[in-house]
Amino acid sequence: MELVSPTIAEGIANCVARGATSIAIVPVLLLSAHHVKKDIPLEIEAGKARYPEVKFIYGKPFGIHSKIIDSLYDRILEQDRAIDERTSVLLVGRGSSDPAVKHDLLEIAKQLSDKYAIKQVDVCFLYGAKPSFNEALKTLQKKDLKQIFVIPYLLFSGLLMNEITSKIVKQSTADQTLILCENLGYHKNMQKVLLERIDGVLGHLY
Repeated sequence: MELVSPTIAEGIANCVARGATSIAIVPVLLLSAHHVKKDIPLEIEAGKARYPEVKFIYGKPFGIHSKIIDSLYDRILEQDRAIDERTSVLLVGRGSSDPAVKHDLLEIAKQLSDKYAIKQVDVCFLYGAKPSFNEALKTLQKKDLKQIFVIPYLLFSGLLMNEITSKIVKQSTADQTLILCENLGYHKNMQKVLLERIDGVLGHLY
């Protein structure tokens, strides 16, 4: 979409150069926000105008999926710590001005809590939505919690992960442990969800 090559337009051109008459476009994004709803569709429309003979089909992002709920729980289990009444989980989303992102992440938090009987699962965002990561940490640290599992609701490592790590190092205390879990990126279930999204869009090409 941005920052690195190839761009979407270049990706479409590469497909056409290889002889593609149909192109399935799958957004490798966790939730539906501006990129999914506006930016990528605009690029597709530009592709249609440039290559009117090519059929374009647009797929769905990862979204809310039971396998992702299981992935989140696995990230907690990987830390090899007991979950009890004084345990909380904090999902840290990238953030967006689109209210649907907050709505979906809250639903994911609820499903994680319900499915695995975790008493408290909260959400926060690194930018673009409230509560912020800092605000959420301050609120949780005022509560009688022994440990807080912090799960970056991100596909990949990078600057955002560095920001989360830095905050956790600074704000952990002797009485309350902040436990940073892995992001979602390379969990086996995420691969399965991506394949489902690919299969779903390929099914409309033929």
